[in-house]
Amino acid sequence: MNSPIDPKEEVTRQLHDAALEYHQFPIPGKISVTPTKQLTNQRDLALAYSPGVAAACEEIVADPANVFKYTARGNLVAVISNGTAVLGLGNIGPLAAKPVMEGKGVLFKKFAGIDVFDIEINELDPDKLCDIIASLEPTFGGINLEDIKAPECFYIERKLRERMKIPVFHDDQHGTAIITGAAILNGLKVVGKNIKNCKLVVSGAGAAAFACLDLIVELGFPIENIYVTDHAGVIYKGRIEKDPHKARFAQETNARTLAEVMPGADIFLGLSAGGILKQDMVKYPKRSKRCAMTQSLPRAVLITLTRSTMSSAFPTSSEGRLTAAPPPSLAKWKLPPCMRLPIWHRQNNPILLPAPMALAICLLARIT
Repeated sequence: MNSPIDPKEEVTRQLHDAALEYHQFPIPGKISVTPTKQLTNQRDLALAYSPGVAAACEEIVADPANVFKYTARGNLVAVISNGTAVLGLGNIGPLAAKPVMEGKGVLFKKFAGIDVFDIEINELDPDKLCDIIASLEPTFGGINLEDIKAPECFYIERKLRERMKIPVFHDDQHGTAIITGAAILNGLKVVGKNIKNCKLVVSGAGAAAFACLDLIVELGFPIENIYVTDHAGVIYKGRIEKDPHKARFAQETNARTLAEVMPGADIFLGLSAGGILKQDMVKYPKRSKRCAMTQSLPRAVLITLTRSTMSSAFPTSSEGRLTAAPPPSLAKWKLPPCMRLPIWHRQNNPILLPAPMALAICLLARIT
């Protein structure tokens, strides 16, 4: 006797099969190179390549800024990964990460008009990886680092910004931070609370978490009101802590677990594995106004709190970044998108603002 088919497993299987078909047909992959000039006769070929192309080369030699006038560099981004922290898949290597990088390229083009070459690099040494990426500067107008594991991603991004004269954007950090900052500003506006008087609890202490927290502090959130938890529990003063990022957010508290630190929280930011936040941790009085941002709430919590749909911010944030000279402070270009991104809500209901951190795209939940 055949066992009944689980509806969820069937949906998952169908999605799996559809995804494979989507990636394979009508031609393998999701991106291609398309000429922007006509190539219909011998004269076109002579202009596009030898001998006509020499004229453009000479102009760039005379003035390097002409590269933006005569080539596609100004609208060309490299999406770069070594495949060490891919989505929910972990360290799958650069080859298996290629579909994700192609996917990011498609989204850049579709939603921001930015051209992308995906580059998967088989290198684990952070310094060697920096050397490889920095050597690509003449080709691109910007670098988008993707799915590189922490803490190496912090080091690589910082070193590249020091070495390169083009924008370097680490989506897992900065794209997520922009979404989070926008959600907090708008969410607090909706519930009528002052950012200076709120308590924030964070689950997770990786690259996305600290990028978000750095920006949240820049927005005016008091650092003494921020409580961070990791796999070992609450990060508190007195705990042996070698990570300077974690030590910065250590608090004087007797709370040692997420459940113990949650009471009184105005905002929850979930930047860790799913299922960490339990339903009884977010039970507040009926008219209590709270704001929750999370990567992966349990289904029961989701049903209790809200229905949400997804939106995206990273293409347009990168578009603005690509057209500007690299500022000394990343916060200077992350703050304006935070101010512009809207949050929709339903009055008198709890506000849920999911921000999936492990995904390649930063997602903003919209309350319907």
